[in-house]
Amino acid sequence: MIDTRVLREEQRVLADNIVLQDPDDFQTPRFIAGADVGFEQGGEVTRAAIAILSYPSLELVEYQIARIPTTMPYIPGFLSFRELPALMQAWQQLKQLPDLVLVDGQGIAHPRRLGVASHFGLMIDVPTIGVAKSRLFGKFLPLEDALHSRQSLYDRDEQIGWVWRSKLRCNPLFISPGNHISIESAFFWVEQCMRGYRLPEPTRWADAVASNRVAFQRWQRLSGNL
Repeated sequence: MIDTRVLREEQRVLADNIVLQDPDDFQTPRFIAGADVGFEQGGEVTRAAIAILSYPSLELVEYQIARIPTTMPYIPGFLSFRELPALMQAWQQLKQLPDLVLVDGQGIAHPRRLGVASHFGLMIDVPTIGVAKSRLFGKFLPLEDALHSRQSLYDRDEQIGWVWRSKLRCNPLFISPGNHISIESAFFWVEQCMRGYRLPEPTRWADAVASNRVAFQRWQRLSGNL
């Protein structure tokens, strides 16, 4: 039996360590990673994929996939505890560590400020950004249909992220800082990683790797990695 009271207190303790400022020595990254987590075999297996892209070309240079037995059931609000073990294994397999990581999921846009991007960012001590495809927490004003329409995401009077229409006729993205990055920089770097799709290139490639999509198969053929 999972004691959510213990997990909730752990979230609060961890969230107190999140830094919402850019590191003093942070420079233009040479490598940006995308991280994506999914589940296979009816949830029995957790699959984490990390794609490393060079910047500013945003070309895939490395990827790692970790598949491990799922250690925790799905409990709303505690997803990072379920996803983190596979993410950490994929991270430990990397040969080229990135300077910045975009995670498919929430950063501080979470009831206790500890989405998977924040939790992962605390563990790896690298600036992280949450780029989620749906809202978990927070309120925002109605978003216009126009491309690049943006609204602040709030919890009461505190801004916890952004809601951004990255592509026409698509649902918006929910962007929030994970750790070691400001709210302004979180949006800036997601915007710099766009190439005409709904998702920024790092998480789009992480999804392509995880799901073995056509783009990834093509990259394998061209790079001789088949």
